[in-house]
Amino acid sequence: MEDHAYMTQPISLWWRGRFRLRLINTFILACAAIATASRVKRLYVEPFTTESGSPKLREEVVAELRKIHSLSVVTAESDADVILGGGGGIWVKGYRSLNPRSGRLPSDGTPVYDGYLSVELRDKKGETLWSYLATPGVGAEDVPKDLAKRIAKHLAEAWDQGDLPFESAPLPQPAIVLKGAGATFPYPVYSKWLTNYRRANPLVDITYQPIGSEAGIQKLLSQEIDFGASDSPEVIRDLAPNEQADYLLFPSVVGAVVPIVNLPGLPNSLSLTPQALAGIYLGTITKWNDPVLREANRGVHLPDLDIVVVHRTDGSGTSYAWTDYLSKTSPQWQAQIGASLTPKWPVGRGATGNDGVAKLVKELGGSIGYVEFIYALQNHLSFAKVQNRNGDFVAASLEGIALAANQSVGAGDNFKISIVDPPGRDAYPISSFTWLIVPANIAPDAKRQAITNFLEWILGPGQRQAAALGYLALPNDVIRREEAALRRIH
Repeated sequence: MEDHAYMTQPISLWWRGRFRLRLINTFILACAAIATASRVKRLYVEPFTTESGSPKLREEVVAELRKIHSLSVVTAESDADVILGGGGGIWVKGYRSLNPRSGRLPSDGTPVYDGYLSVELRDKKGETLWSYLATPGVGAEDVPKDLAKRIAKHLAEAWDQGDLPFESAPLPQPAIVLKGAGATFPYPVYSKWLTNYRRANPLVDITYQPIGSEAGIQKLLSQEIDFGASDSPEVIRDLAPNEQADYLLFPSVVGAVVPIVNLPGLPNSLSLTPQALAGIYLGTITKWNDPVLREANRGVHLPDLDIVVVHRTDGSGTSYAWTDYLSKTSPQWQAQIGASLTPKWPVGRGATGNDGVAKLVKELGGSIGYVEFIYALQNHLSFAKVQNRNGDFVAASLEGIALAANQSVGAGDNFKISIVDPPGRDAYPISSFTWLIVPANIAPDAKRQAITNFLEWILGPGQRQAAALGYLALPNDVIRREEAALRRIH
């Protein structure tokens, strides 16, 4: 009996331990289920403001979002916790010939579609929680479905990583007016920021004039405005070399410059090498069927058509990013022209602003120009793939821009970083920071506080609104260093 009692006691303890363990596990699973349930958000998808195909796009997006378990798609906005809205377009960019041996660009045959969809996830107060811009993958047969899958994938990733803040509070602000002017490159996102910031901070009125980097910084130097904007990190050095210590540069977002091309009927995106781009803008390549262009576009029929070069006439940060890239990739360009806000263009027709270049290229058959990414999409213009340092031909996308931005290096508060021609497979080579420029010394306390608060907001909620307009949020390391550098404003 004693032996039997000795044997059953540990068995009894073992079973009791097993029971307790099962209770603990059940409790943990129940807590996890409650936590998961509490994170499930009811989402309503607004009708998209697309020029065509809106019902189809919305249908595809809803179908993909229903696959995300932490979201419940509802049919009425009044039932939703968060709202997804957006806009874009789908259009025919060319035709795939039914007779490839015809030797002509087809005007009929099988249509090839292109498009984009930019979306924002908002809370009930209208605060942007997340945004994204989707463009179709190469060879996508069903553009609406492809766009929907990309949007759902990136929204799910942001959700799983906990990148969606559901609580925000406005910054305390004095009643004040701030004026800014400068680059057209970031104007779409700046315009959105100013609207949303004023909604959260109604006592602060901020205006911005997209008049070009040079004109804007000249206004800043003459104290006509409170802050300027440029896509050139050397703009103060170029315009006022003796006053560089008097101004601070803060990166606001990351963008891309794309070569836009008007070749009607061409079904595929062109592939352009740095040598081809430099040759076109130097005037040494004048025909679309030049051997340099044919070499990079084998199998594509290029017409015997004159190339019409379009460039900026105003002092432009977009021109600086474009010529910075050409300078880094073409010794001939570097020797003859260099990087500049106002380069001495050897050839071409001029236009003012990104919007002016986009419109002129759209009007002129056989033309090529350069604009910020979103301007190409909004104007339904084909933009070429550009060969990067790795030898890959890459079309602009948020992912390609991100790979370039991740190459940014620096220490402390030195933000004069060029990220054109970065290393790395699939990195888009004509990517660039764009900068807000403020005086280092701002005498009125109220104005200094208002500018500092606005910059802090840009580094927080403002970054979540950038992607829907084709810009990329700043790398986290850059944001942390900028937040520390704001203390330099006195």
